[in-house]
Amino acid sequence: MSATAQAAPEQSIPVIGQAYGGGFVTGITRDPVTGKQSLHITAGAAHELVGKWGEYGKKIEGADSFIDSLANTQAMAVAGSDLAAKVLALNIDGFTDWAIPARDVQELQYRHFKPTTEENWAGRRDGDNPNSVPVGQLYSEKSPLQTAHTDFQEGGAEAFRDTWYWSSSQRSALTAFTMSFVDGLQGYHGKLSELRVRPVRSELLID
Repeated sequence: MSATAQAAPEQSIPVIGQAYGGGFVTGITRDPVTGKQSLHITAGAAHELVGKWGEYGKKIEGADSFIDSLANTQAMAVAGSDLAAKVLALNIDGFTDWAIPARDVQELQYRHFKPTTEENWAGRRDGDNPNSVPVGQLYSEKSPLQTAHTDFQEGGAEAFRDTWYWSSSQRSALTAFTMSFVDGLQGYHGKLSELRVRPVRSELLID
């Protein structure tokens, strides 16, 4: 083995649902421009927040990414979002880089931590996630099933509520992308709606 190989061992990636980095491993995305991969970690249920997304009628620059949760959330906070500021202020187990999940990161939360046994909404493009690793396929009525991670099942200590959650991905000056954790419907709500947020943080994976 070369000295270079000895100095740079292959990175060990924790598994979905594992307690790690202040929360629970949620999945991986790949940046379509740089090709770099990021590991996403979901905070525990105790750290959920509720609030309005932000400025209604104002198109916020820098809050349009489907994978960069932190950049979106920072742009929201600069524009005056109280909800974004509260998420950025979180300190969980010493980690302070929490954010509102971008749309394709939020999709991984549902895919891997679906709380209910309800059939999925499967009438549109729900579940299509070209940025996840592996690439996420469209939901069917039966897939994904209720999560196998018992703490995230309905009634469990870490379970998502059977309701709508904000993503940090802006759709327009009036709306931002949302997701229903009842059936996986991916939609959007007016920015003045009071919805829940389950924070995430991300770590860049080493090639």
